[in-house]
Amino acid sequence: MSNVTTNPSTSAALTVLRGINKDLDVVQQQVSSGYRIQTASDDPTYWSMATTMRSDRSSLSTITDALGLGASKVDTASTAMDTVVSLLTQIQSKLVSAKESGTNKNAINADIQQLKNQLQSVTQSASFSGENWLYNTEQQANTQQSVISNFTRGTGGQINFTTIDYDSSQTLMIDTAQPARGLLTKNVDASTLGAPGTSGGTARNYYLLAASGGTTPPGGTEISISSSTTDDELTDMINVTNSLLKSATSADSTLGLMSSNITDQSDYISKLGDAIKSSVGDLVDTNMEEASVRQSALQTAQQMGVQTLSIANSMASKILIILQSK
Repeated sequence: MSNVTTNPSTSAALTVLRGINKDLDVVQQQVSSGYRIQTASDDPTYWSMATTMRSDRSSLSTITDALGLGASKVDTASTAMDTVVSLLTQIQSKLVSAKESGTNKNAINADIQQLKNQLQSVTQSASFSGENWLYNTEQQANTQQSVISNFTRGTGGQINFTTIDYDSSQTLMIDTAQPARGLLTKNVDASTLGAPGTSGGTARNYYLLAASGGTTPPGGTEISISSSTTDDELTDMINVTNSLLKSATSADSTLGLMSSNITDQSDYISKLGDAIKSSVGDLVDTNMEEASVRQSALQTAQQMGVQTLSIANSMASKILIILQSK
């Protein structure tokens, strides 16, 4: 039944058109923002999950920065240790050459002193971000180093950090406060290295160098030669230097392993961040292909709704014309 004041057909068409306009507004908002779920009201569960995952990805970005800083510290120490190993190798070679008869031990010692000066310079300059793992001047040496490598989220939402730890006492080469802590400044007992004893009861404790401005270890003899140095003393010095070289090489290889671990962890964190980003996208991002098709369909439905509403309105107009003609 048609009615002039209340037209059911018009009301129905208008209701349908309103629904279409509402759906079209939602799709257009999704297309323009790129998000299918932008606020908590869109889908509280997925929005909450995506927000937590975004927070985790932000934390991973911070960890990546921390790993980069840690890698720089390790690389600095490792580069310096490479040089230390090279210089110790040269010092050992100089001492071995001094055992040859007819060599000028004073001239060789001058070369050794130059190499020692280089050791001082290398260890002092091995500093990054205020940390030097090879050189210490403090009474309390900080030898426990760590680099944040990852974090885990517990069932209750709490965050726990994991670290890559390193005992830098292995790489402490020179200690001006307590020489016994530095590899190159501490006493080494040659009698423990399987070398033959020296004559005349000469002390067999040797240290490689005296730290600039620091104290020397008590009861030790610096590795230094002259024309009066005996073959037995040279043998002790060579064995002590070889022992130092082995320790330095071991510390250098440990740094290399730590550097490799940091690189592997950085790669993992990068891939994990990409995976989280992709997962967040699956949860809340707009499927542009689907949204485009739906937008076109709704626009077509909108046009049809407008035409339907126009037809419904025209019916009332025609009834009025009939009534006016009577």
